[in-house]
Amino acid sequence: MANVVVVGAQWGDEGKGKIVDWLSERADVIARFQGGHNAGHTLVVDSKVYKLHALPSGVVRGGKLSVIGNGVVLDPWHLLKEIETIRAQGVSITPETLMIAENTPLILPFHGELDRARENQNSVAKIGTTGRGIGPCYEDKVGRRVIRVADLADAATLELRLDRALVHHDALRRGLGLEPINRDEVLAQLREIADDILQYAAPVWKVLNEKRKAGKRILFEGAQGALLDIDFGTYPFVTSSNVIAGQAATGVGLGPNAIDFVLGIVKAYTTRVGEGPFPTELDDADGQRLGERGHEFGTTTGRKRRCGWFDACLVRQTCATSGVSGISLTKLDVLDGFETLKICVGYELDGKKLDYLPTAADEQARCTPIYEEIEGWSESTEGARSWADLPAQAIKYVRRIEELIECPVALVSTSPEREDTILVTDPFSD
Repeated sequence: MANVVVVGAQWGDEGKGKIVDWLSERADVIARFQGGHNAGHTLVVDSKVYKLHALPSGVVRGGKLSVIGNGVVLDPWHLLKEIETIRAQGVSITPETLMIAENTPLILPFHGELDRARENQNSVAKIGTTGRGIGPCYEDKVGRRVIRVADLADAATLELRLDRALVHHDALRRGLGLEPINRDEVLAQLREIADDILQYAAPVWKVLNEKRKAGKRILFEGAQGALLDIDFGTYPFVTSSNVIAGQAATGVGLGPNAIDFVLGIVKAYTTRVGEGPFPTELDDADGQRLGERGHEFGTTTGRKRRCGWFDACLVRQTCATSGVSGISLTKLDVLDGFETLKICVGYELDGKKLDYLPTAADEQARCTPIYEEIEGWSESTEGARSWADLPAQAIKYVRRIEELIECPVALVSTSPEREDTILVTDPFSD
C-alpha cells in the first residue's frame, strides 16, 4: 500500500493541515516527523475550527493512529494543554489513538528562555524565531545533552540528563545575563508530568515497521516549509530541523523505501512569516489584498504574513530537493477577481539571469524577480470540487504553474473546508 509524505514547498503556512486531514481519511496512521509547536495547522471540519500545534492533524479523525516521531522536539506541558483543548472540542485522544516515540527530545522551560534572550539581544540580524525553544532543544539533541521521553521513566537517568544539560545552559545564561536554572524546580516539573506523557510513549520505529509490513497506509506529516529547511532553506532565516521529505524516514524510524509518494503543498501565491529574503514580496495594494483575502496571520504567533506573487522558480527548486511527486495547490480562491496575475519565472542578479535561488545570503537579498503575466478571472473558485467548477482562466493558471515548476498538480484546494478539494491524482493509489 502507498505511503505518502506531505511537505510544505514554500516558507510554511501553505495549508498542510487541511490537506493532511483530508488525506488522513485514506490513511491508517498519521505521523509527525519534524518540527515542534512553533508550527500551526488550522483545520475546518463541518464549520468547527481546530488549531493544532504539536498534535498530528489526524487526531480529529476517529479510528486513526496519530504518531509524534523522534524527529519532533516536544514541549510536554504544551502538548498536555493542547490535548485538553482538543478534547474539550469533542475529540477523543487516548494512548490507543496517540503515540509518542520514546526517543523524542523534550523542550524544557529554559530552552524557551534561551531562545527569547538570544533573539532579543541579537543586534546583528534577528532570525525571526517564535521563541518557543525549538532551536535550543535541537541544539541539545545534537550536543547529546537533551532529555528524551524515555528518560522520564527513571529517576536516576532523569537527574543525570538534567545535570548534563545545566552545565551547558548555565554557562550560556551567565553570558546573557540570566539567572542560573533552578534545578530542583525543573526536576519537580518533569516528575509532575512524567506519567501523563509516558502513557503515550512507545517504540514508534517498531510499531510503524509492523504497520507497514501489515499493509497499513502511513501518512507522514511535516511542519513549516522546505524554504525553512536547515540545509536547503534561506539560511540563517530558517528553522532548526530538516523539513524536506527525506527527513520523514529518519524522523520516525523507517527506511527511505517506506516512502511511495511525496505531496508538496503550495499556495497559489507566496507568503512568509518573519525575517529573510522574499524576492516576490509585494508592499502595495496587491500584497495587502492577498493578505486580507487569505487571512494571512500565523496560527501560532498571530504575526502578519508577508505576501507576494507565486514564485515558480523557488517551488521548482523545492520540488527537486524534496523529490515531490505532485503538488497540492491551495488557496486558489484568494486570487479570484485579480485582473492580472504575475508568476516569477526566474531572477536577475547583477545583470545575470538565474533559474534558481543562490545559496549565499547576500546574493539572495539582491535577486529581483523576472515576471510572466497571466490573465486573471472574475468568477469565483471558492468551494469548487471539480475542474468543471473552475473558470477556464483559473485552469490555465494551474496548468501554467505545472509547466513552470516541472511537477504535476495532484490536488487543488478552494477553501479551508475539508471537502472543497479537487482530486486530480490520488497520492495513495498504488
